Amino acid sequence: MSVLTVIPARFASSRYPGKPLAMLTGASGVKKSLIQRSWEAACQVEGVDRVVVATDDTRIKAASEAFGAEVVMTSEACRNGTERCAEAHRTLGGGYDIIVNLQGDAPLTPPWFIEDLVKGLSDDPQAKVATPVLRCDGRALNGFLEDRAAGRVGGTTAVFGHGGRALYFSKEVIPYTADHYADEAPTPVYHHVGVYGYRPDALEAYARWEVGTLEALEGLEQLRFLERAHAMLCVEVDARGRQFWELNNPEDVTRIEAMMSRMGID
Repeated sequence: MSVLTVIPARFASSRYPGKPLAMLTGASGVKKSLIQRSWEAACQVEGVDRVVVATDDTRIKAASEAFGAEVVMTSEACRNGTERCAEAHRTLGGGYDIIVNLQGDAPLTPPWFIEDLVKGLSDDPQAKVATPVLRCDGRALNGFLEDRAAGRVGGTTAVFGHGGRALYFSKEVIPYTADHYADEAPTPVYHHVGVYGYRPDALEAYARWEVGTLEALEGLEQLRFLERAHAMLCVEVDARGRQFWELNNPEDVTRIEAMMSRMGID
């Protein structure tokens, strides 16, 4: 199957304006922008035919081309990354069997997360969309809870049922658990990894739909699929000792840099 990876990136983020150009310092002191680190993560994935950055901003375009990325300019009217992926796919002439959306705020995404995602979608003909989920250990769950207690919107959690079918995604910590977990202990909470794989017909349909009520309330684009009763597959992935976090807020820069330092990522 032919696979296109699109990295949607916009400058005008309400929580963190200019986020794709934020600089992150690696383990040995090397500084690279968030968009460059996300592009490098995408290029490590096996089985992908093409990787592009999709943006509506000339500053992001210039920065991306400077480190060698292919850039597709998209409309300012795109309301989220999924719509931007749909436009990029059309601009490139279509024809790909699976379109991967690697959001430009997830530079710590290991390549096997995306490889497992593509395989999961390929192996399940009923699923129109797939997304990875990662079981939280106690340390990760406490990070979620600390963000919410401080009034910050951190990562997203996922709940799924039989066959990995998504039931709901939320910026709140779900499901509720009153238990306390040691740092290394597994928990019943799953972190939604900000990556999607779409079949082209589902991606095109999404771009035509209006924003749903739940999507608007949570600010989570994937809920549009659930509100339209499209089967969405949650693919459980294994961190293999790697730490994972998205850059959602300016405070996350320090957290991600500390993770890169611990993992020796330059």
